[in-house]
Amino acid sequence: MHRRGRRILNNNQYENDQNHHWMSYSDLMSALLFVFALLLMSNMLANQTEIEKKDKMIDEVLGVKARLIEELTIAFNDSNLEMEIDPHTGAILFSSGVFYDYDSSTLTKEGSENLKNFVPKYINVLLSEEFKDHISQVIIEGHTDLEGTYLYNLELSQDRAFSVIEEIFSDEFPPFDEKEVLRQMITSNGRSFMVPIYDENNNIDEVKSRRVEFKFRLKDEEVIENIQGLVHENE
Repeated sequence: MHRRGRRILNNNQYENDQNHHWMSYSDLMSALLFVFALLLMSNMLANQTEIEKKDKMIDEVLGVKARLIEELTIAFNDSNLEMEIDPHTGAILFSSGVFYDYDSSTLTKEGSENLKNFVPKYINVLLSEEFKDHISQVIIEGHTDLEGTYLYNLELSQDRAFSVIEEIFSDEFPPFDEKEVLRQMITSNGRSFMVPIYDENNNIDEVKSRRVEFKFRLKDEEVIENIQGLVHENE
């Protein structure tokens, strides 16, 4: 009886040890699942925070651009120059005839006077205290019609854009505030006939396509473009 009782005791102890072992394994799995859930929630919260930061950045940049376009519109509301302000980008479009004779990249006398009337006021808005810290680049861009070859028009459009910068920084051009700051951020591009303007019938408007554009770029715009590109890729 004594030995049998000991055997029963040993069996009970074995079963208790087995149950204890199984409970420990269950507790371990529960703990791992809990940790995994915490990590998942943490990652989701981090992603949400990052999305909110990006959304906030986009809203801020769009807000700056909207205010800047509004200020440019006010500044040139009563201008006698043949110009248009793109309400979406803030680009200012001049017919090429405002500055040049047809098929020429040499500024006319009238074109030079038009620049003198336009540039100081334009830069006064762009590089004002409210906006100057947001501006990364000022771009002068030349465009042509479809007459002639791509390379010929590329050279013509580049020469026209560059002649604007030459005039602005020539000794004959009147001094204006932020001229030295502008020197560090201005650039010129020629686009040949690659970005034409279309009329209401979706036909290329040759006259409007011959133009010079004054454009600005905000410091955070490239970041936003990359973010929007990733969003479109994920969609």
